[in-house]
Amino acid sequence: MNLLLDVRQRRGVRGARYAWANAARLEAALREAGIRYQHLPELAPTTAMRELQYEADAARGEGKRSRTVLAPAYVERYTEEVLDRVDLEPIVRFVGRSTAALFCVERDAAACHRSLIAARLGREYGARIVNLRP
Repeated sequence: MNLLLDVRQRRGVRGARYAWANAARLEAALREAGIRYQHLPELAPTTAMRELQYEADAARGEGKRSRTVLAPAYVERYTEEVLDRVDLEPIVRFVGRSTAALFCVERDAAACHRSLIAARLGREYGARIVNLRP
């Protein structure tokens, strides 16, 4: 990977365990590793969307760190209000022949909006998608 695309709304994460994911530390570590960084807030879910997902998480007995799936209502809203409105073509051109990673902090791709972005990039632009887990 030589490009990290940060698709979070807020680039800070609470708790010592996730301190590495805070913007300044993350960007410094990426620079040191020779990896380019780009924040794409236009692909982030809104606060209202995240709250909708939190309600679904609570109903399933999951927390945001242990989430396993996205709520159908969240997927619908994110798709309509973000994916259907953002022109991905400039992002695809920016990435070019780079190997890029979509970054957010959920452990499982299926439990994060980055899976929706990846699916759209695969479907519409033929991007090869590989889900990585630490």
